[in-house]
Amino acid sequence: MAWSPQPESLAQLAQTLRDSLSAHDKNAQKAAELTLKQATSNPEINNYLTYLCTNPSPPNGMTADAYHGARSAAAIMLKNNVKATYKSMPEEVKSYIRSTILQGLQDNNAQIRNYSGNVITEIVKQGGIMGWPQVLSELIALVGNRSGSVSPETQDGAMGALFKICEDNKRVLNTPTNGQRPLDVLVPEILNFTASPNSKVRAKALGALNIFIDEPLPAAIESNAEKLLYQLIQIAGDQNEDVRRFVCRTFTTLTTTLPAVVLPHMGDVIDYILAQQKQFENPELALDAAEFFFENGDKEVLGDAFAQHLNKIVPVLLEGMIYSEDDQARLEQEAEDAEEEDREQDIKPQFATGRNNEPLKAPEALNGSASHAVNGYAYDDDDLSDGEIDEYGDDYGEDPEDTWNLRKCSAASLDTFSTKYNSKVFEFTLPYLMENLNHADWPNREAAVLALGAIAQGCREDVEPHLPDLVRFLIMLSNDPQPVVRTITCWALGRYSSWAANLDAAGKQQYFEPMMDSLLQRMLDGNKRVQEAAASAFANLEEAAQSGLTPYSMVIAQQFVQCFEKYKDRNMFILYDCVQTLAEHVGAMMASPELVNLLMPALIKRWQKVQDQSREMFPLLECLSYVAVALGPAFAPFAGPFFQRCINIIRQNLEEGESASTNPNFDQPDKDFLVTSLDLLSAIIQALDEEKNNELTANSNPNMFHLLAYCMRDSNNDVKQSAYALLGDCAIYVNSQLKQYLPSIMDILLAQLDLATATEEPETAFRVINNACWSVGEITMKEQEGMAPYVDQLMQKLGTILVSSEVPISLNENAAIALGRLGISAHEKIAPHLASFAPHFLRVIRGVDWTDEKFHAFKGFTNIVLDNPQALERCLLDLFAEMASANPTVFRLAAQGPASSPLENFQKVLLQYKQLIPDFDTFLHNLQPAQEQALRQIFTTPSTTPTS
Repeated sequence: MAWSPQPESLAQLAQTLRDSLSAHDKNAQKAAELTLKQATSNPEINNYLTYLCTNPSPPNGMTADAYHGARSAAAIMLKNNVKATYKSMPEEVKSYIRSTILQGLQDNNAQIRNYSGNVITEIVKQGGIMGWPQVLSELIALVGNRSGSVSPETQDGAMGALFKICEDNKRVLNTPTNGQRPLDVLVPEILNFTASPNSKVRAKALGALNIFIDEPLPAAIESNAEKLLYQLIQIAGDQNEDVRRFVCRTFTTLTTTLPAVVLPHMGDVIDYILAQQKQFENPELALDAAEFFFENGDKEVLGDAFAQHLNKIVPVLLEGMIYSEDDQARLEQEAEDAEEEDREQDIKPQFATGRNNEPLKAPEALNGSASHAVNGYAYDDDDLSDGEIDEYGDDYGEDPEDTWNLRKCSAASLDTFSTKYNSKVFEFTLPYLMENLNHADWPNREAAVLALGAIAQGCREDVEPHLPDLVRFLIMLSNDPQPVVRTITCWALGRYSSWAANLDAAGKQQYFEPMMDSLLQRMLDGNKRVQEAAASAFANLEEAAQSGLTPYSMVIAQQFVQCFEKYKDRNMFILYDCVQTLAEHVGAMMASPELVNLLMPALIKRWQKVQDQSREMFPLLECLSYVAVALGPAFAPFAGPFFQRCINIIRQNLEEGESASTNPNFDQPDKDFLVTSLDLLSAIIQALDEEKNNELTANSNPNMFHLLAYCMRDSNNDVKQSAYALLGDCAIYVNSQLKQYLPSIMDILLAQLDLATATEEPETAFRVINNACWSVGEITMKEQEGMAPYVDQLMQKLGTILVSSEVPISLNENAAIALGRLGISAHEKIAPHLASFAPHFLRVIRGVDWTDEKFHAFKGFTNIVLDNPQALERCLLDLFAEMASANPTVFRLAAQGPASSPLENFQKVLLQYKQLIPDFDTFLHNLQPAQEQALRQIFTTPSTTPTS
């Protein structure tokens, strides 16, 4: 017997669902929510929800409007229940939902049709296609109106559900089931729907096909590509703008994945796309068209086709770069807002990156690149599905200037084309620049500057002869009365900063200094957006000039200090970037008393204002890390409070994490607080002398090494990466303090060297192991005898990493360095195993530059070789070749004194093998002549110390 609801229960549930939406009556809303929560235990609740969702007739006493609210709430609750409990639902309940929910697609209300489609999609997602095998054929029948009685609204609802199923089951639909892929049947049917009389069906059908036009390309798409292209041509002139939007999208994806199919028609396709892009009154259609060039402009196979049409493409791209009339009206209302406090939603979240001690680079070098946030165009390709909520979207507000639009897409495409076609693009851009750079209307001036910035990289050789005049003009334009023009001008100046930074002394005086001065002035603009653009451009100029900024350090720092006084919270983030980039490139100059006394009070004042829980702490800590390293010992007077606050932040976050792991009501703290605090501790330890470091670490409360051990075991790879960087720095700079904690720390370290720990997120996990290897090497250099208890385990772990072909080469190299360093003191223990790892060691180490780290490793390795010279029979020539490659450095170090020279060890090895090999001179002829000569020079050079 078919299930039917009890009228009283149905009416009561409908009213409760309606009350759950009563935002104006909080008491009724809370009571309704409690009742619904209790109702979930009723075994028939999902039947009732399905009935309400699909039945358009309200219960007695309920208005149509109130009932619509109840139906919407029922559909949402049903979808959530399906998502949470579908697998455990009784089979009869599943059967009722499946047999009934399709009726919702036939509802007169579009919202109910959409909600019903969501439920259908969720059922397929939770139960799989084979859990409801007839759903595809039922939806296809509805969309195709095979009964002859289906309304256009039902067709739209069914096509919407089919679209969602395709979106959520892309891989499953292309997986064989009983010898057939569902997609093989589905694609031809959807392709037919692109010719439907219903425009909404046509648009959604193209959208569904687009889901599958992607790598790896399904056979069903490839075999129907010609038919699809033909159909696109047939409906290209569709009167419906949404259909034309999807035609543009499909041309884009088809050209990207199957260019050979489109190439014979490329001229017509380009003409069509350009015609749609010029539909400026419909910005969504114009943007979908413009993305054809953005996605395909750099494809090598399309190069000739695009080159033939640049005379048409470039002018349309330039035309699309002018702000729309609505945006112009909005921007003209912008006021000088520098004195206004930022709202919390104006400040986008910032994310920290952990320290990565890349192999064989100076450990004091903080890795990471400046993130210059503001540019003339930026493409944010997020992965949110339809209906998914961006965690930061509503809370943080969406700045219209940050959205992807026709203007930015056109500019990015021009950038791509200029990089690929250079002079040809400049030829069609120059007339536009001449006409518009000095235009009376600001939107034209702004677009021309955007175009000039867009071609900065690709057309550099063509633009350079004009740059003296253009840069002077841009500097003048940076004072434009319209803030948005000042903003884009700062960005364009940043794009040409490398030209100015590389001029000779006279050229720098004429162009670089005025450019720098202009950007510094605009950093104090009365408009916050101009401030941000100027600061971002100045950070680019700093990257371009690097140490060339040194003579201007004081002027720059003075301006930065004024910015610290003037900026509100949002622009502080890019200001930190400017300060850390200056510190990175000016280096020791930052330690001059004048600069220290100028800049440090401003940083300390901000440091005292920022709360421990603020996300501003991330860029501030990163900035201070660069400043500490640049100041070196001059940072000592300020180090104590910074050091202890980092300790406190780490303690607080570890405690919060522990609470969250045991109590689901607590949120996990943001791991970036740990990452950036660990990084600043590393920087401080690198900067200071041993006495000051020992004082800071010994007096830290709680103990730094106890906290470090917790961080080394953290579940987050970024935290562990920074923790092992700090461990290595502690070994170098405060080993006397580290020594007493070594037994417990080595247990954690040995566990981390297991490649099995890299099964999840291998890219970040390998970076952790990389830093762990590096820290082993540094500890080994300080603890020669203290490593004895760990040699066997370290040899096994490092050897496994060394020979693995599944890890990045940088990890192989760091394992080789650590293993070689271990041989300095533990060579006798390692020597019996030499034959098993020597070929791998020599192969890996060959790609490493001769630095102190490599010499340390080779000193240890040659110690091992001297203990077991016969083990190198298979790779002795590789050893000699590598020794020969060090020839110039060997002699330079020898001249500096015996402590730094590996010459003695090299000579001992050569002497050893000369005694073992009967005809040693003949054997050396197996080397390349240059290698043999270098080796003989090493052999015959007097050592700085007597050999034994």
